[in-house]
Amino acid sequence: MSGPHESSTFAALRGRLQEAAATFAGGPDALESILLGMVDDVDRAAREPLEIFPVCHHSPASALAMARRLREKQPKVVYLELCEDMAPLLTELRNCRLPVAVQAFAGDLDGFPAEWAPLSVVAPITEASAEYQAIAYALDTPGVELVLVDRSSDHVFQWDRRGERAQEVATEGTAPPEQAEAALHGEAVGVEIGDLRPRFAELEEHLLRHGRVRHWSEWWHQFVEVPLGDSDHDTYRQVMFLIGSLFRRLAPGDGDRVRVDEDRERYMWTRMREHLAATGTDPEDCLYVCGAFHAASRVEEFGVHGSTDTFTISPRTATTWQYGLIPSSHAAIEAQFALASGSVSIAATEWAKSLKRTRVKPYRLEGQAGTKKSGRKKAVAAAAVPAPRSTDAGDRLSGFLRRPPVLDGLDEAELLGWSVDIVRAARRNGYLASTADAIAVFETSILLAGMRDRAKPTPYDFQDAAVTCIEKDSVPGRRDVRRLVEIMMGGDRIGQVGYESLPPLARDVYDRLAPLELKLQQRGVQRALLDLASRPELRACSDLLWMLRRLLPHGAARPIMGERRLGERSIQESWDLALGTHQRALIELGYEGVSIEQVLEQRLRREAYAPQATTATVLAAVEDATLYLGSRRLADELGTHALKVLATERSVDGAPEVLRRVRGLLAYYRTHEPVLPPWIEAFTKAGYAHYCTLLPTAFRDEDATVGQVAAMLGFLFSMESLALSLGCDRTQLELAVAQSHPDDPAKTALLWAAQVQLGTLSRAELRSRCDELLDNPLVVPSYPRYLSGFVHALEPVPGLADVVVEAVSNAFGRLPDEVLLPWLPLLITTLRSGAADLAPLLIREAGRIFPARLPALDTWIPPWRAPQTDPFAARRSRPEPDGPRGAALLPAHPATCDAVADLLGCTEGWTAADAAPLPSGVALLAAHPAACDAVAGLLGCGDQWTDQAASAPTGAALATRHPMTARALESLLTGA
Repeated sequence: MSGPHESSTFAALRGRLQEAAATFAGGPDALESILLGMVDDVDRAAREPLEIFPVCHHSPASALAMARRLREKQPKVVYLELCEDMAPLLTELRNCRLPVAVQAFAGDLDGFPAEWAPLSVVAPITEASAEYQAIAYALDTPGVELVLVDRSSDHVFQWDRRGERAQEVATEGTAPPEQAEAALHGEAVGVEIGDLRPRFAELEEHLLRHGRVRHWSEWWHQFVEVPLGDSDHDTYRQVMFLIGSLFRRLAPGDGDRVRVDEDRERYMWTRMREHLAATGTDPEDCLYVCGAFHAASRVEEFGVHGSTDTFTISPRTATTWQYGLIPSSHAAIEAQFALASGSVSIAATEWAKSLKRTRVKPYRLEGQAGTKKSGRKKAVAAAAVPAPRSTDAGDRLSGFLRRPPVLDGLDEAELLGWSVDIVRAARRNGYLASTADAIAVFETSILLAGMRDRAKPTPYDFQDAAVTCIEKDSVPGRRDVRRLVEIMMGGDRIGQVGYESLPPLARDVYDRLAPLELKLQQRGVQRALLDLASRPELRACSDLLWMLRRLLPHGAARPIMGERRLGERSIQESWDLALGTHQRALIELGYEGVSIEQVLEQRLRREAYAPQATTATVLAAVEDATLYLGSRRLADELGTHALKVLATERSVDGAPEVLRRVRGLLAYYRTHEPVLPPWIEAFTKAGYAHYCTLLPTAFRDEDATVGQVAAMLGFLFSMESLALSLGCDRTQLELAVAQSHPDDPAKTALLWAAQVQLGTLSRAELRSRCDELLDNPLVVPSYPRYLSGFVHALEPVPGLADVVVEAVSNAFGRLPDEVLLPWLPLLITTLRSGAADLAPLLIREAGRIFPARLPALDTWIPPWRAPQTDPFAARRSRPEPDGPRGAALLPAHPATCDAVADLLGCTEGWTAADAAPLPSGVALLAAHPAACDAVAGLLGCGDQWTDQAASAPTGAALATRHPMTARALESLLTGA
């Protein structure tokens, strides 16, 4: 594609490289072809009519050279290596505080596998980057056009393989645990300009070893940033072309990655030629900003005169992409692009120092947060007319390669200031640092720089010296010395997206939370106090905060006081809000809808209708729809869907959760609705039949736990009255229990409890079975598992609490220590792991039965061992009172009777003393025998009437003579 004699500019350099190849390799071989090919790449790129400006991502030297070149050339068109569909977002950068990232997001996919969702592409931008200089120049300079020419976000995933991307995210997108801000980009695919890092592992290892540095970022700073910081434009370009060609030619044979790189280069040159043809712009008035790796391209489409019919851009898929700005940070950039920790912060510090040293005026967007108003536009307008660029700038590369490194002199004032600052920061973080440590750090920095052939200590030398001199045995606080140096050098600057650049949903959230009178866009945690009783207008804020808690990550909105459950609302709430810290998550909510309510409804539907959704998941969505949205329509829709999901389930894994959700919803509807919703009545009927069908299988299934079977029985017994009223048949449950034959001891005990509830097994028989278990030495080791089943039985049959207490007490009372002690740990662990939520009920019942005082325990007799007495014996042996009965008290105290009669409005007077006495109750019975016979027949009494000639007996005599009738009446009245 490019011959070695296309230009005579680098002829001398080619000759010297041929001699070097012959000397080191002993003759022409691959080394010569590589060296001469690198020179050909530099020559080809330098002679391109459309000026190529190679950059390295987040490089102060590139940003400085870019600012100089823009002021000198003043191009009319700037082509930038960035996803072309992100262009409309760049104007919003002026409303943000850098660093931020331009993001493309897709939640609903059309043309990609569903398991890839969501798709996210981010391009982080810092102030100390060449691309920001180009963007600021193009957007604020009249008559300048900014054109993004890189592949679209859709093509990023069209050309990518999911497995490779997952591996890349796992290696580059994983944030260090001590840096929470490193996850600001999430799992997004990063797109950057100028990915300059050797792809040949042996080459990188060789450079690090001979450069006496620890990582690639330090090598780049020492051997590229510093030498190129003060170089002229042509030297900068040729050196960057050479570095890009070197890394490109020494890259291993990764065919897929090389294919993607070359397709990107073809894509960009195709877009640039299309723009030049459409606008008629002279290539001399354009500037192409791309990574040095792509600047040394060897594809046929390279250049404005390259091939035009060899590459076709594929159409985008039907996936809908949404775009926005998200906050970024130095740590997030370092984590996503595998840079050394602190390297971006050090680059920002070097950028500020370079601006002061060279007095180059950088480009900044008008209105950019943190910038001052200046007359930059006037200065640009008054600048000199740019001189035309010569296509043959001469061989600057030879002079740069032969020039010995310029050693900067030691800046003692700067190094001394660093030493003092790190000691001060160490003291604040718990280190026992002193002035002697500051002196030691100063001297050690100079010593390390000398050992590494440097006259001036770099920030990395100083960092190593500080760790050596200050950090002794342990870290007393949250930050180690290395992290303190990073903070001191510039810190982990975190960007912020301005209010004007936020999506409508995020702006709506801030507007609706305005009554809280908090600065919610600031980072950090802020406390919000809501007195809903005295300030009812804050209820809307409370509703919004609970929805944000449901949608945002943990910590964005955390309730300290107050809770929200079905049917319950707090009158006071306290919240810890960190919306500024989690601004990225809030912005991504804006991609899903225009309001929080819409996003929550969409997510609830997505969760309920997901292919892996269970009945418990759908019921949880129903509860959330009622709790947060108050939407009866959505709750009925999701509840109806829960019926369909329940019908398809063939396991009982979610039975405990289903029971808990249904009980809560049923209790809510019974107290807040006039009638139950139709879906919950249908769900009760379907669930009753469903669990009756699965019950015998669940008792035999080894995978079904005793807790799950207990939850099934809990649903059947607690919903039985409602299910029977809706037309279900109790015989179905009785048959299901009769067909159950478990082998597991815990499930066997659970079956016995169900039989007691159904009435097929009496309590006395259950107690006798427990005694038989304790009498059988072969069963005693399994007795804790029986007890576990009894404890789980408290869920469906809570009335068996006294029997469970009795069973545990009998075990402790009857078994000897040599038998009891070995399985006591098993009992405790079994109860703790399997029935921790039911233990309080058991403990409460035991507290009711056992004596409250220790001395009373010696004479205490358990209720199950106490002799059984006749409850009516005391009443039958009770003597008749000698005093006047109720009828005799009325005439004895007429005033009280008159007062009550007046209060009740009775006008009848007292009966005359000589009037005939009214018949007594016994006389009424004899006077009206038909009524007495009817009552006796209803109660099933076989007593016969006495002889009418006998004197009428009193009530006590009748009770003694007809005990069956008396007991029946007493049982009917007392409910015994």
